[in-house]
Amino acid sequence: MSGIFITFEGTEGGGKSTQIKLLAERLRALGCTVCVLREPGGTAIGEEIRHTLKHSECNHAMTPEAELLLMNASRAQLVREVIRPALAAGEVVLCDRFYDSTTAYQGHGRQLNLEMVGTVVEFAVGTTRPALTLLLKVPVAVSEARRQSRASAAGSVAEVAGQHTPTRDRMEEADRGFFERVERGYDAIASAEPARVKIVDATVEVSQVAAAIWERVEPLLREKSFVCAK
Repeated sequence: MSGIFITFEGTEGGGKSTQIKLLAERLRALGCTVCVLREPGGTAIGEEIRHTLKHSECNHAMTPEAELLLMNASRAQLVREVIRPALAAGEVVLCDRFYDSTTAYQGHGRQLNLEMVGTVVEFAVGTTRPALTLLLKVPVAVSEARRQSRASAAGSVAEVAGQHTPTRDRMEEADRGFFERVERGYDAIASAEPARVKIVDATVEVSQVAAAIWERVEPLLREKSFVCAK
């Protein structure tokens, strides 16, 4: 039996990490073998690229084109090293971001040519596509507030640990206009592929978001005749 590939998307502060953890726990409790991944990253090579993209002090001058290519270098490695083998083994693969992030962030956000972005993504992923994409939506203002709160919390932790500066995230340093374009990009993706991309309101309580996610995941498990679909 081939596995199921589910991706989580959305702007910063949508709670993707929390919801992936909750879904993974629920699936494992039902007997599924679950592989949890993140992008960029998920492999030794990918994690090195992630650091370069997000946290390195040498990345301030990175161009949108370099960002696009690095994102997809990490993705190409992840697809071939981890995702395809996990799916072949019948696992449920949950990935925090996949190629929709590139369309939204590098295409719409950085305003790169969408056709060119699509060509690069196609080369990176080949035939590997998610069966379901959960788009966790929060308004830009809410995302902004959550990002600021997260940055403040990181700064406090760093101070307690005796660090001079918290780990910065270059992607979160963009202005509001960037994130507004990203949001519009995700809206366009969801409109173009409603069968795959399911919008989830992420402004409500964590338990309510988890319940909405399960409403979209359970039918897919049953459709694929997974043993964990009880």
